[in-house]
Amino acid sequence: MYGGDEVSAIVIDLGSHTCKAGYAGEDAPKAVFPSVVGSIDQMDVDDSGNAERNSGSGVDSKNNIDSNKGKGKRKLYVGTQSLGYRRDHMEVLSPFKDGIVADWDIVDSIWDHALRECLLVDPKEHPMLLAEPSSNTQQQRERAAELMFEKYKVPALFLAKNAVLTSFALGRATSLVVDCGGGSTTVAPVHDGYVLQKAVVTSPIGGEFLTNCLMKSLEGKGITIRPRYSFKRKENRPGEFQIVDLDFPNTTESYKLFSQRLIASDIKECVSRAPDTPYDESAYSNIPMTPYELPDGQTIEIGADRFKIPDVLFNPSLVQFFRGALILLFLNFYQTIPGMENYVDIASSCRGLPQMVIESINRCDVDIRRELFSSILLAGGTASMQQLKERLEKDLLEESPQAARVKVVASGNATERRFSVWIGGSILASLGSFQQMWFSKSEYEEHGASYIQRKCP
Repeated sequence: MYGGDEVSAIVIDLGSHTCKAGYAGEDAPKAVFPSVVGSIDQMDVDDSGNAERNSGSGVDSKNNIDSNKGKGKRKLYVGTQSLGYRRDHMEVLSPFKDGIVADWDIVDSIWDHALRECLLVDPKEHPMLLAEPSSNTQQQRERAAELMFEKYKVPALFLAKNAVLTSFALGRATSLVVDCGGGSTTVAPVHDGYVLQKAVVTSPIGGEFLTNCLMKSLEGKGITIRPRYSFKRKENRPGEFQIVDLDFPNTTESYKLFSQRLIASDIKECVSRAPDTPYDESAYSNIPMTPYELPDGQTIEIGADRFKIPDVLFNPSLVQFFRGALILLFLNFYQTIPGMENYVDIASSCRGLPQMVIESINRCDVDIRRELFSSILLAGGTASMQQLKERLEKDLLEESPQAARVKVVASGNATERRFSVWIGGSILASLGSFQQMWFSKSEYEEHGASYIQRKCP
């Protein structure tokens, strides 16, 4: 119906950390940018008299979206470039709360940026495949369909579960998908292309949680991460630089934290690896240090934290080491991601990855358990961490029943692990046999948004 060579579908995966968008049939997304936005209350801008300066910059005029719906006037800045530019009174907001969309204005501005600014397409001409969390509610799905058909006027739409798409990306119809994302970790069994809802297990410990742990651990050692906007380098002699601090009193706490987390996240990705055995303070006390140069030129040394922080995924009780500091961090970050103040208690009472996998499999029918044990798929940005696959497989072999053949599968390419949901969507939307599955605009007009439940189970 909509397939064929003339019109290619667009695949959008809005994750808790980044939004991925691109054309079906391609092997990687064209656009990848943070799934948070900068928001400035117009009142603040008028008070400080900065309105002219803000709108004068070339970057802004393109990437901002006015949203006047019911929230007072606020200006939203979307995309890596816009968020990288510091502005007075700019708060950094996430559309998600507990893994579910809470602010549709923000989602709308992210989709708009992906389609019009990054892909430069007219949504009226392309069917859309949207990836959705395995735990998405009926209201959320109907709201997404409504927005896509009413505002973007798309010709057809399909909503596919993250776990199913990951399964397709790795060529399986039945598997157990372990998705380690930014905001959470989800274990979801997929059987013949359908998620078994009753057996989905989630934990709030994801990549962002590990980044928080690293930031607080550095802070405890007296190392402060300077955001890139807070200093400039001045050349005294050729090759010799001096760092000059810049003061911006109107920078919000959430923007400062966002800028620091970008750097901390890079440190984590560069130096962390999952330890081969459960973390033990005495065994790692004399480990060689790994240097990392911060943007302001200072070099820091990272030792046992390289192993201790990733091990939180397997042993959440390690959170207590970062506990006092974390509560403070979450309260700072509270305005950005609501509901974070209970996060530490939740995290320390969570189960580790191997326990989540076994619990999920035990909730499934006995007939498919063997098959799930032999086809555990690792996906998500955090899953790209070195040694994670080997450690998970080792722990599962120790804890699973004797008869089970445990096999953890992960793409050898870190990029493919990061984008496995998007890649699965790209494969699915370009299959000839899939083309009659679309939820078309005419069906939407005839049956309404609730029909999405039948078209996209």
